Amino acid sequence: MSQLDGVFRREWGPAVATIARWSGDLGVAEDAVQDACAQALQSWPADGMPANPGAWLTTVARNRALDRLQRESSRAGKELAAVYEARGGATGYGTGASELHPVRDDELRMMFTCAHPALDRASQLALTLRLISGLTVAEIARAVLQSEAAVGQRLTRAKHKIRQANIPLRVPPPELLPERTPHVMACVYSVFTEGYWSSGGPSAIRDELCDEGVRLAGELCSLLPADRDAHALAALVLLHDSRRQTRVDDEGALVPLDEQDRNRWDRGRIARGLDQLRLAEGAAGPYLPQAVIAALHATAPSWQLTDWSVICQAYDRLLELGESPVVRANRAVAVAFRDGFDAGLAALDEVADDPRLARSNLVASIRADLLRRAGRSRDAKHWYGIALESDNVSAPAAAFLRRRITEC
Repeated sequence: MSQLDGVFRREWGPAVATIARWSGDLGVAEDAVQDACAQALQSWPADGMPANPGAWLTTVARNRALDRLQRESSRAGKELAAVYEARGGATGYGTGASELHPVRDDELRMMFTCAHPALDRASQLALTLRLISGLTVAEIARAVLQSEAAVGQRLTRAKHKIRQANIPLRVPPPELLPERTPHVMACVYSVFTEGYWSSGGPSAIRDELCDEGVRLAGELCSLLPADRDAHALAALVLLHDSRRQTRVDDEGALVPLDEQDRNRWDRGRIARGLDQLRLAEGAAGPYLPQAVIAALHATAPSWQLTDWSVICQAYDRLLELGESPVVRANRAVAVAFRDGFDAGLAALDEVADDPRLARSNLVASIRADLLRRAGRSRDAKHWYGIALESDNVSAPAAAFLRRRITEC
């Protein structure tokens, strides 16, 4: 079952994006792919997984979507057949004007579609994470620090608005792409982040989402080669991804950055990330300072020799671009290694009561770690326990926290 679940997660986004482009209806696409996954659960265990499971799911979903369109259409059969053929038929796609659009990737098409200005930013993000990445409502809620009920309602309203306002499922003209690009970048990074730091499930890492985030970031750079923020985003995900294989131990528990084997980091990924970082010089958005932080970690010879002063400056730049309690909490770690653990704890106190972090164990985890490093083991054990009691702690994170409690 876990193998099938991985396949479904990996193929969900491409299948939904393809069927949505073909059918012109988000609801039809999502329901059809869901039906295809259900059929796969019945047939694959007995018949074996097909050589190309993505193509199998897309074909079955397209047939399910056609059945629904036929049932719901009031048009004569010949008229529906003509429309169907114009959309590419059951075995291929046409070569009309839409096929010549510069956004060639179906998932990027869908991201730009979900970035329609009629939808608010939060709805755009939730809709994209659901339709492109196949994240569940619970996973999206954890990723955006909202309740499941709020996310579910937001998704329902967004789909209803698309239907009622007849928002076209297409990419805007090239000259209008820049106004939607920031949202698409945010979604690509959210996809990668959910893979790199999975908010739920038995594994700390979801490889299919990491791979998808890296690929989509590269597609954005190809689409917008002069966009420095796109290159900054690509640099950020590549530099983070270079450490992917060292982030968990043999038992699946998280391994903190200072304990990772730097000899096992992917030097090819680091080199590509640094190349992208050079192309990003002068970028005005939030990805450049984050990429600088990632680059400093990736190139430091050791944890002790990391340039914490420049990292603090990068966090300060991030805060200039937008107030964020998560950024402030992470900045406290850099302050601790630059100015001492008491200074870091004081910086953490400044953000500890922010209600936006109420659903996260971030503050408790950081406080525990700084106390442990400062030699205050009893206090550290207390805060590790509080972090462990969080409702949204993943299994790998829990294993790491229990190890720290034992050490304390």
